[in-house]
Amino acid sequence: MPNYYLAIDIGASSGRHIVGWKENGTLKTEEVYRFPNGVVEREGYLTWPIEAIVSHVKTGIAKAKERFGKIQSLAIDTWGCDYVLLRGDREVSPCFAYRDGRTEEVIGLVHEKISFTRLYRHTGIQFQPFNTIYQLYADKLAGRLEGVTDFLMIPEYLLFKLCGVKSHEYTNATTGGMVNAESREYDPAIFSALDLPAHLFHPLQKPGEVIGEYEGIRVVLCATHDTASAVEGIPMEEDAPYISSGTWSLLGVKSEKPITDAASELANWSNEGGVGYIRYQKNIMGMWLPNRLREELCPESSWDEIAALAEQSRFEETVDANASAFLAPQSMKAAFDRALSLRPQTAGDYFRCAYRSLALSYRNAVQELQHNTGKHYDKIYIVGGGAKNPFLNRLTEETTGKTVVALPLEATAIGNLKIQMEATQ
Repeated sequence: MPNYYLAIDIGASSGRHIVGWKENGTLKTEEVYRFPNGVVEREGYLTWPIEAIVSHVKTGIAKAKERFGKIQSLAIDTWGCDYVLLRGDREVSPCFAYRDGRTEEVIGLVHEKISFTRLYRHTGIQFQPFNTIYQLYADKLAGRLEGVTDFLMIPEYLLFKLCGVKSHEYTNATTGGMVNAESREYDPAIFSALDLPAHLFHPLQKPGEVIGEYEGIRVVLCATHDTASAVEGIPMEEDAPYISSGTWSLLGVKSEKPITDAASELANWSNEGGVGYIRYQKNIMGMWLPNRLREELCPESSWDEIAALAEQSRFEETVDANASAFLAPQSMKAAFDRALSLRPQTAGDYFRCAYRSLALSYRNAVQELQHNTGKHYDKIYIVGGGAKNPFLNRLTEETTGKTVVALPLEATAIGNLKIQMEATQ
């Protein structure tokens, strides 16, 4: 009987429990549980239904045990930047979602105490208004840090609810803008400048560490940032750019060292943690755009039908896919209408505009990547939900001039499982 491992991969719109095992040297996987996820408005803020997520995590584990019997280990990965505050073992409610606008008023205050250029030289992390550093400073000003003993990134919080251990994994910590790119530990100069409680920032743990046990299952730290696990799951034949295409599109390459020069800062590139390397990458708004348009325009249509509508359209205008107007609009359709000089006439017009705008963002990012690294690339590997979209893949190939290798596989879960298997052999 093979050894079975459980990857729990949670994104902004859904979570998946995927069991993996080796069969004749080949990794086999089976999804045993899937659950919906999404932000919930609470007292005027956008928050995560964290108690429901914990419940779904435990339900999925029970389903895995029911289906496969003994599970050797489990690991959890999620999106980055967000966290749960604790006073002892009690949560500070609510758990804010990164798309909430509560940081808008504090970003300037943070940069008065430590300029973004200085931050970037220390961390190499691109500016995003929802970076953990801004969220924590907003909490400080709101008095939410009083009496707080811990802050745990979302996957580490979920692991804590399973095994009782408070862990601090490296790859996910880097997404927040407070980890020194050279030392690969939390940077004391940053939380000192902002007068953030130093006791919240612990030594960081690397992927592959076994931290505890849940119902007889070893609990392992994978690369708990989902993109870090996804990069581990891409079967690349050479050093090439990747696009992990989900709610966000993360476009980047593996790098031995961080690249924190002025050109990288100006182009807003990030140096996030990988498994023994740096992920030099850029956040692009991603499938969030067509996902939200679909909710409004044609929720019953399949993605194949939507791609066909986009191909039939002749709408040529595009938008800046990374504009803040598209981050969390009440209506994505209205956000497109405001950004365009011509009003789209059909659903296909909106989707064609979204897909072409994403492809152009990829082209611009690839050009910056080649300039900043001094390297030329011939291929782009695409994984995640967007890899299943032949129309977007073709647009990407046409706009970038690169060969697109689309791999419609669960790269994040595969990377998660790979790290577990290596850790528990």
